[in-house]
Amino acid sequence: MPVSPASPVAPSSALDVVVERRHEPVADVVELTLRSADGRALPPWQPGAHIDVFAGDDVVRQYSLCGPADAATWTIAVRVLQDGLGGSLRMATLSAGDHVTVSEPRNHFELVEAASYVFVAGGIGITPILPMVRSASQRGAAWSLAYGGRSESLMPYLAELRELPGGTLDVWTDDGRGPIDVRRLLEVPSAGTAIYCCGPEPLLAAMESAVGAWPDGALHVERFTPRPVDTSDVHAFDVELVRSGVTLMVTGERSILDTMSDAGIAVPFSCGEGVCGTCETRVLAGAVDHRDSILTPAEQAANDTMMVCVSRARDGRLTLDC
Repeated sequence: MPVSPASPVAPSSALDVVVERRHEPVADVVELTLRSADGRALPPWQPGAHIDVFAGDDVVRQYSLCGPADAATWTIAVRVLQDGLGGSLRMATLSAGDHVTVSEPRNHFELVEAASYVFVAGGIGITPILPMVRSASQRGAAWSLAYGGRSESLMPYLAELRELPGGTLDVWTDDGRGPIDVRRLLEVPSAGTAIYCCGPEPLLAAMESAVGAWPDGALHVERFTPRPVDTSDVHAFDVELVRSGVTLMVTGERSILDTMSDAGIAVPFSCGEGVCGTCETRVLAGAVDHRDSILTPAEQAANDTMMVCVSRARDGRLTLDC
């Protein structure tokens, strides 16, 4: 019988922050402004970064930083889901003065330098995109944003986006024009243009399907939930952990992360779904069956790192720098 995986714990580098301000920009979104509890400066971050929030009772959630990147505080925005897994409901109970444990920022969705940008956001997927649009606007780069949602009244940050210079905002709503017309949006490939998209899986899948004629690497996506992958192959394999000096067998029903935890080898992790990137580990030898939702196809082909919470060995052995 499979043993339950270890519960995520806050790393030694975790930060104690205080809610400075609680705000509801639209009906079902809670915006929290966070400051350091001890008065020290918070670590710097760049557009695309996110933090882990440890909400208690083994609940850890990832939220994109969406405030100004040069501010002394951090801002996150949480869409409250009544039928979700409970994380957003707990976040919604926070008020000014409450303490929260968070990780330092991580960024697997970095904004690359480009002559122009096409941004696409669906729903709360606007949170990592907003700082990117601000950055493009401040640098004078050409940009466009297609922003979709159920209704304008439920789409946060519309007023700010409409005031940003240097680009165009195209709003799509379920009660208006309908979903974003992805194929029309990406109909004409443009060299030197970077595309960034965050939102629900159908939107991301449509984007990935529509960029076939664009240059390789033009599209950058961030997922809040794991992408569909084939998990039918669950053969056992060995994993050699060089720095730990041990070799472990990973059975078909256990992940590498679970197996390492069972052996008392600590690995930082959070989501357990290949979405957050906390457990990224360097690969020294062996072919990886990548099942994460973070690494690009090129990064997966390079075989340099893997997410040990979900990815496995293609063959009988992996050697990891752990």
